[in-house]
Amino acid sequence: MSSLINKAFSNAKNEKRPALLTYTVAGDNSKTKSLEILKSISNYADICELGFPHNTPIADGGQIQTSAYRAIKNGIKINDVFSIVKSLKKFKKDKPIILMGYYNMIYQYNENKFLKKCKISKVDGLIVVDLPYPENKKLASKCKKKGINFIQLVSPTTSQIRLRKIIKDSHDMVYYISMLSTTGGKLKVSPKKILNKYNKIKKLNPSKNIVIGFGITEKTIKSLKKADGIVVGSAICKEISKSVEKRQNPVTNVNKVVKRLKNKII
Repeated sequence: MSSLINKAFSNAKNEKRPALLTYTVAGDNSKTKSLEILKSISNYADICELGFPHNTPIADGGQIQTSAYRAIKNGIKINDVFSIVKSLKKFKKDKPIILMGYYNMIYQYNENKFLKKCKISKVDGLIVVDLPYPENKKLASKCKKKGINFIQLVSPTTSQIRLRKIIKDSHDMVYYISMLSTTGGKLKVSPKKILNKYNKIKKLNPSKNIVIGFGITEKTIKSLKKADGIVVGSAICKEISKSVEKRQNPVTNVNKVVKRLKNKII
């Protein structure tokens, strides 16, 4: 049976465009608002990524850190993240949702309990930023048994040998980090160079869905539309911050941003 993640990519391919993946931090700027934002952007996003707020991030840039800080300050807990997913799935059962976080949270929560919760909440995929290949093989295998996609990360410095192994072992989606930077950094590499590297990775297994993330904004998204999917996170978190500062409704403002992003890749 095809996963919802695979179906989202197939639908986008049929429409001759990349899939749009959005990233928001669970609980930003409150549990209720976080769910409202997800519900509204799920009308335009093909896949929604939801981050666990974390106080010692590795790859997250300033915008996502600010979002995570707001969520932590608002007392968001792991179980709240699962309840947000559950509520979204009641609203849109076919919208794929990917949880993104760090392994120490999963370890402290208890790996098996965490995966059981993912299954109950109908989580479609999992990205664990600080658990690289091959250390993640055991967790990836547990995910597969539960019908959860474990999403592998690759970067411009991943060697050819390693790339082959990761792609071979990957599930329905691989996340290509476009540049050596934290999230939300300015695109230091030209879109042409990013796509060149991306195409080489894609050739290793054309049937795998490979998305590009990091440094993607309204200005750069169009130039990367040849990819299977494009992830936008920091630009959305930035919009939430701006709305909070101006005392405006983040739901309306974020929805407008995501709609504009989608229009640029149609």
